[in-house]
Amino acid sequence: MSTRRTVRSGGRVEALLSRREFLAGTAATAAAAALAACGRTSPVSAAPAPSGRGALRIGAIPDQDPEVLQRLYGTVADSMSAALGLDVSYSPVTDYGAAVSLFRTGDLDLVWFGGLTGVQARLQTPGAQPVAQRDIDEDFHSVFVVNTATGLAPADDLAPLAPLRFTYGSETSTSGRLMPAYFLQQAGVDPQGFPGGPGFSGSHDATLALVAAGTYQAGVLNEQVWESRTAAGTVDPAVVQYARTPAFHDYHWLLGPQAPQRLGADLGDRVRQYLTGLPAGDPVLELFGAGSFVPAAVADYDQIEEIGRSLGLVS
Repeated sequence: MSTRRTVRSGGRVEALLSRREFLAGTAATAAAAALAACGRTSPVSAAPAPSGRGALRIGAIPDQDPEVLQRLYGTVADSMSAALGLDVSYSPVTDYGAAVSLFRTGDLDLVWFGGLTGVQARLQTPGAQPVAQRDIDEDFHSVFVVNTATGLAPADDLAPLAPLRFTYGSETSTSGRLMPAYFLQQAGVDPQGFPGGPGFSGSHDATLALVAAGTYQAGVLNEQVWESRTAAGTVDPAVVQYARTPAFHDYHWLLGPQAPQRLGADLGDRVRQYLTGLPAGDPVLELFGAGSFVPAAVADYDQIEEIGRSLGLVS
């Protein structure tokens, strides 16, 4: 498995774990190289420089260690500033809700959201537009796992999971809850109807541990976390893959409506061109664990919106 593959993520905890693994290796050196090349002493611009240029405030859901986020988005801010001729600053937030709220109020102009939070933020902010996603974000998958004591063999039919004690990951994880629930529903399985109600382990690794212990007979997690743990040999032999979901979209950049009003109506196009034009091997791509950025569209997230509304997570 390549380093790039292990960095993929779909929720808070898998990002924390898999990206830490990734960033501990290539990201630190890539960031250092990028910053050294820029001749800058700090990876983060605390406030727009008094240059008279327009200012663009970027943010991200806090799905990784704060120090990692400072390094990652500081590099993005520097690169984007040079490309767009704007003063770009990164503002950290404390939680997912704060990212959505600050985007809605216009305190953040451009935010890297997960699938669900991006939908929530866009629906709460008329005029917001998806700008771009990583190449890997248009081909996300989740994996259903079972305890070997169930006797289930790998299959595509999700119906045999219905009578089992089942756990999701985090309640607001796109890959650990939202999209698996969508595909269960599509297969005729009530995503909330498991015996005793579904569990919420809180993380993909916790899901693996609970299924291994038999606390739950089955569960679901981000495929990249599953592959990473399998490759590392840390998956308990009592846990096996049962099924894989179809592909779905996840993380994306979302631009608020106030920034184009300040910085020009073509800002969305300029940001998109910058992101999608990054050459292979660019430090920003390396830090995001992507081969490229590709355009994102509202329709990419229709499934997330549909299941989010069904579960009361989107209004």
